[in-house]
Amino acid sequence: MQRFKIFFVLALLMVAHYAMAANDSSIIPRPQSVEKRKGEFTILTTTKITHYTSLRPLAQYLGQYLPLEIREYNAPTTGDIALVENKNLSPEAYVLDISGEGITIEGGSQAGVLYGVETLLQLLPSSVYGGGLALPTMVGACRVEDAPRFEYRGFMLDLSRTWMEVDEIKLFIERLAHHKINKLHLHLSDDEGWRVEILSHPELTKIGGYRGVDSPVAARYGRWDEHYGGYLTQDDVRELVEFASLRNIEIIPEIDLPGHSHNLARVKPEVLCRYTPDVSASDGYDMRSVLCVAKEENYALLEDIVRELAELFPSPYIHIGGDEVSTSQWSRCPDCKALMEREGMKDVGELQDYFTARMERIVAKYGKRTGVWNEAARSGSIDPTSLVYGWESAKACREVLDKGYTTVVMPGEYFYFDMRQSKREEGHDWAAIFDVRKTIGFSFEDFTLEQMSRVAGVQASFFSEAYISRREYDYDFLYYQTYPRICALSEVAWRGEGAQWEEFNARLLGAHYSRMEAMGIDYRMMPPEVDYIDGVLSAKSEGNALIYYTEVGSEGEKLYTAPIATDSPQRFAFRVRRAGAHSPEAAVAAHWRMLQPKFKITSSIAESERYTYAGAERYGRIARTARVGKEGDWILYTFEEAVKCRRMEIYTGNLQLPRYIFNAGYMEVSYDGVKFERVCELENGGGVIDNPRRAIKAVRIVCSESGNGANFVTVQAPKIYPVL
Repeated sequence: MQRFKIFFVLALLMVAHYAMAANDSSIIPRPQSVEKRKGEFTILTTTKITHYTSLRPLAQYLGQYLPLEIREYNAPTTGDIALVENKNLSPEAYVLDISGEGITIEGGSQAGVLYGVETLLQLLPSSVYGGGLALPTMVGACRVEDAPRFEYRGFMLDLSRTWMEVDEIKLFIERLAHHKINKLHLHLSDDEGWRVEILSHPELTKIGGYRGVDSPVAARYGRWDEHYGGYLTQDDVRELVEFASLRNIEIIPEIDLPGHSHNLARVKPEVLCRYTPDVSASDGYDMRSVLCVAKEENYALLEDIVRELAELFPSPYIHIGGDEVSTSQWSRCPDCKALMEREGMKDVGELQDYFTARMERIVAKYGKRTGVWNEAARSGSIDPTSLVYGWESAKACREVLDKGYTTVVMPGEYFYFDMRQSKREEGHDWAAIFDVRKTIGFSFEDFTLEQMSRVAGVQASFFSEAYISRREYDYDFLYYQTYPRICALSEVAWRGEGAQWEEFNARLLGAHYSRMEAMGIDYRMMPPEVDYIDGVLSAKSEGNALIYYTEVGSEGEKLYTAPIATDSPQRFAFRVRRAGAHSPEAAVAAHWRMLQPKFKITSSIAESERYTYAGAERYGRIARTARVGKEGDWILYTFEEAVKCRRMEIYTGNLQLPRYIFNAGYMEVSYDGVKFERVCELENGGGVIDNPRRAIKAVRIVCSESGNGANFVTVQAPKIYPVL
């Protein structure tokens, strides 16, 4: 009887573990073919991982998640997990076969076997990702046959604007691999930083890897009082390449040229065009950002860089940029003009084609092919072997494809994950405001069959300007912006098409949110639905996730447990939380109402001729000064009538991030328009007045540090929250 009781308890435990496991309909990306079968396989502590000799690294990789004995595969075995290469399959194809006898993962190469392993992990309880999977556990019998539609499934991570340490990059790679992404495009240089060590020119990182304080590169986006930055040593690069390679991720380096080179030019001013710029508005700071196309010394420098990159990165590609080039700098250069005359050029834009051709020859010399942004391919003159990245729009992608170029499709309005996800959330909005629902809805239906034959694949990106000022949040802004949008990218890139939102969302809710939580991903959730009917305020979340609310005038968050009877619904805001994930706030429309009293902007700095103060005074658009701020400069907001409010925010700088600001200073408030009292130090270019004791007549922002690395200051309209 005692033995029977022990067996019964063990059986219950096994069933409990099996109940926590996912099912084959929850896999992301959805496989091409799934055959469900009767029965299940039980993974015991005695189960072994067996492998072909060449697959030992993958067996060890699986062993990080399933702590089982690892043995070399000699013959078909029963009761084990076997990793097998099958050359009859395409390289990234796999077959995952689960029966009561065991688990076999066949792949056309190590890559295919890896993807079979990743699918197996999704079929196990989500705790497998956090190292907490208890054995024995059961997995349902099935046969999965799968292969990707596109060979290129990528993500671009910008290290230039916001520096990320090696361990952070590794973690990001690991999570990409779980979603079957196979390319990591690293944006290693831009106006703000140079992030890869070049031994022949160590100054590029020793100086250009940092900005602010004593660096010749001005601070941007945050950390104004720091010597901020870092860079990848060549040993770091080798470590990352090896780490990524095991996970079938190819790292593609990008050095953005000939524009976006402000950082390089601050380190080595001799790369710039030969003319004297007007720096009066920028307080003497040279803002130029484009390499001189006519200087032979520049090509010698770039060849040194390309040679070392080619040795460091096994990828067949080196991305050389080519986007957003300010050709006006070439127009003022006597050397560039002379080059145009020698080469018979009629338009200054032809200089970019000349530069690209020179770079293509250098890259080819070291056995690589070039990657370029789509602007570089507009003329149709680049090398046919170049890989074009179509970022501006789907239309721009089709135009490049029509020119015969192999293209990575990544239009910003679907795949730029630095874009804000709703109008009240943080991030950029120049491409679009969108969340995961738009990404999963991407379709190639407007692409012809001929165009599709040249589509290499799909990529998303995260440009990190808005990240640095949000690094101290209690959640990781990078992951909030990118997940679950990367889940949608995975689906589109693997299958070659999106999915219906309802079906895809069911997979997220059914199992994938739990997986991401076990991975430690601070993903974004959908906001709760809020209703106010007959004096009762209620909120509802997807998947019955916990809802929390805040009330104006009360401290902290409270758990929402029941509808709230109130005659002031505008006082409440709700958000969903689940592990490290959360949603944006949701509330009735009145909660977001702001006051827009009439006011006048005056300043010690003249206004821009194009972006006058009147634009901000009308609450319609930002305004700009005619130069940067200097110590003692001020911007004064005077209200026609004193304003009674619960909160007032006034910021210099862009709406989405702290750029073009007063780098340092303080805010003063006046209740009579005559006497001013200091209320706060500026943080990221602005300040906040909470619960002012009287109606506010005027607010003054005072600059205490000259310069900001630009030639103007952005002036915003105030945000004024009414008393509730």
